Amino acid sequence: MPIPFDTSVPSSARIWNYWLGGKDHFPVDEEAGDAYLKTAPQVADMARESRAYLVRAVRFLTGELGVRQFLDIGTGLPTAQNTHEVAQAIAPDAKIVYVDNDPQVLAHARTLLYSTPEGVTDYVDADLREPEAILEAARQFLDFTQPIALMLMGILGHIEDYDEARAIVGHLRESLPAGSYFVTYDGVDEDDALREAQQGYDDTGAAPYVLRSPSQLASFHGDFTLLEPGIVSCPLWRPDPDSSPKYTDIYGGVSRKA
Repeated sequence: MPIPFDTSVPSSARIWNYWLGGKDHFPVDEEAGDAYLKTAPQVADMARESRAYLVRAVRFLTGELGVRQFLDIGTGLPTAQNTHEVAQAIAPDAKIVYVDNDPQVLAHARTLLYSTPEGVTDYVDADLREPEAILEAARQFLDFTQPIALMLMGILGHIEDYDEARAIVGHLRESLPAGSYFVTYDGVDEDDALREAQQGYDDTGAAPYVLRSPSQLASFHGDFTLLEPGIVSCPLWRPDPDSSPKYTDIYGGVSRKA
């Protein structure tokens, strides 16, 4: 039976795919994405820079810190250099569990994302609002006695209530063994045009998204130790040596559990 995709309202995963130059979107997503760009054109750079940040963060975790397990919640539609591709290119035995509750995301993931023979790439259909269900499923593939990189990339804004979001993240963080890492990025609320564009998107009937302050984003890391340079605009997080990073309104950071 075909998986039903709702094409009557925009989807954040499909719009992000549109901004990244992908093909997995519908006219309603293009219309909403273009309206957002008209008000806040920097969102295209935000999309590209967040993907580049993900690649650098996973490369750093795998190559320099020796992480071999990743729990990537809020996967989004597959694109170039997905988490498992970056990690397994460095460590073929790396294990990656993707989590999403969007049927289109899961359908594409199961079709397009393949593991190395030595590693694991699997997909869990679960909602961020049910962290224990995510953990229960992840334990089938990941060893929770060894370090894990928990990734919440561009998803926390879907939890509108700040205290609820903090509680969910806290539950997930506390489940991790010592030596684990927490990786995030999210849009910030410091630009008037971006706030206006986000409100316009929310008014379409799509799932709303909350932009937060950099200090609120940092608070999600709790008592984990933030690695340098902390929570910063994504292009400024450990940029490649030959790059010329410029500020944009999406912040990311990596922290470690003692």
